[in-house]
Amino acid sequence: MGACFSDVKGGQEAVGVAQQSQQSTATGSGDGHNDAVDLYHTAKGLKPLFTQIELSLSASNLRDLDIVSKSDPMAVAYAKKKDGTLEELGRTEVIMNCLNPAWIQKINVTYQFEIVQPLVFQLYDIDTSFHSLPVKMLKLKDQEFLGEASCVLSEILTKRSQSLTLNLRGKNGRSSLRNLGTLTVHAEETVASKNAVEIIFRCSHLENKDLFSKSDPFLRISRISESGVSIPICKTEVVTDNLNPVWKPLPLTMQQFGSKENPLLVECFDFNTSGNHEIIGKLQKSVADLEKLYRERVGVNFVLPSSHSHAHEKVLKGQLFVDGFCEKKQYSFVDYISSGFELNFMVAIDFTASNGNPHFPDSLHYIHPTGQLNAYQQAIMEVGEVIQFYDYDKRFPAWGFGGRTHAGSVSHCFNLSAAGLEVEGVQGIMSSYANALHNVTLAGPTLFGQVINTAAEIAGHSLTYNRSKYFVLLIITDGVLTDLQETKDALVRASDLPLSILIVGVGGADFKQMEILDADNGQRLESSTGRVATRDIVQFVPMREVHGGEISVVQSLLEELPGQFLTYMRSRDIKPLTINDPPGLAQSYS
Repeated sequence: MGACFSDVKGGQEAVGVAQQSQQSTATGSGDGHNDAVDLYHTAKGLKPLFTQIELSLSASNLRDLDIVSKSDPMAVAYAKKKDGTLEELGRTEVIMNCLNPAWIQKINVTYQFEIVQPLVFQLYDIDTSFHSLPVKMLKLKDQEFLGEASCVLSEILTKRSQSLTLNLRGKNGRSSLRNLGTLTVHAEETVASKNAVEIIFRCSHLENKDLFSKSDPFLRISRISESGVSIPICKTEVVTDNLNPVWKPLPLTMQQFGSKENPLLVECFDFNTSGNHEIIGKLQKSVADLEKLYRERVGVNFVLPSSHSHAHEKVLKGQLFVDGFCEKKQYSFVDYISSGFELNFMVAIDFTASNGNPHFPDSLHYIHPTGQLNAYQQAIMEVGEVIQFYDYDKRFPAWGFGGRTHAGSVSHCFNLSAAGLEVEGVQGIMSSYANALHNVTLAGPTLFGQVINTAAEIAGHSLTYNRSKYFVLLIITDGVLTDLQETKDALVRASDLPLSILIVGVGGADFKQMEILDADNGQRLESSTGRVATRDIVQFVPMREVHGGEISVVQSLLEELPGQFLTYMRSRDIKPLTINDPPGLAQSYS
């Protein structure tokens, strides 16, 4: 997941901007919309016809709540339900030291014509002590409130410019004696296209804006809408102390740029930690124009408004070059699943003593005589309903770990069912779990390594005969882990395989170790030998937050799975089973 910044570290590494947009293309869209969730709901008959809308946010004249610098604003969007409660739709990145932010991260909303859809937007100044966290992990109660605005989605869509500027008010819409600034919301229908490009930009002879060193340039690219509104869509990282920078490949989807003929505004800035980035130059080109620059191996000069007349532009010495242009298809999660790719789920349940003696009511494994489900049974039922929808044959390898089996020794990976490796459906997991509690003594320590290695062995074996299988290991645990480094080692090894791991936490334990394994801070796991994971394959879901109403079990379980699945498939150039690309589409750099 994307991290917190779009400036300072984020400006310098494009964390929270380029990373988030890549994640968006992986899942099929941005925050608030997920192909896997949509497919699940649609199959259940829970969704009427809808249109997918993308909201771009910007603000002006925000309050400055910081003493020695400016506010670091982030916007959060909510849908207001009929009972008045707010359901979070998504968050922007944090922009540091800025009172007039234009956020790049978009908010996706499902527009239903027949329903009134009230929206609420809240802006926060993010404290510097939280700047290392991904935005989704920020606790809003710990941040300073900047203002709130509300409207109905149709109000934005019925404007000719599809933009609506709202005055910011106090919490819950209360009026304020102070001017809190304004929020502008721009709406556009999501472009349903799989086309994408990856571009390598280079500049030469940029003007030096710094006194004691060279400029620290980065590019910001914006789409110019039909109404003339400039909508930021991505940034490069910052290249420090360099007037001839080359940036990392920048991915752009058609959802971002609209069409190859749409005008794009390319601006080059000198990065400043104060947030006052100084413009070096700008130019306007379409994706088709950028492709032509690449083909012809020529550059184009930046311009700036003339100091004598804004009607004229000053042509600068600095030039922009396109060193790489690769056009490709970005297939969605649903494209793969509907073409015959199979998800294969495996389940592992924690039988360690930290869960409490199952004969006592305070145990997480206590079987209630009234039929009331314990914490593990609730997790199996709620999670199982979701995962069995995606499992192609509804048969699951089911294991326990950390228990003393009838053989007398503690096993860290034993079959739940006496009949063999697999069980049939959710009820099969439930009955095998209940039977195992009569035959297995809770013990320890809590070791994940063996079940991860067993799942990895199954996933690795599948590569020899079928590349259209992807495996998901579901671990249900109370969260007290003994072998953190050994687990990291197993996960790093498994990151090369068609495997994801969902860890569901039950009970009220401290889940800090699980959050470390989730690697949502943007840093991939590292093994004891120094090897870094190829990709993030872990998603952690605390059931207490599901039961507390903070997140839905469907959304939380499937939040990262499509992106992990697609990262694996794309890294190996594995296409959906029925796809044959036309010649010249997946062009390589030359």
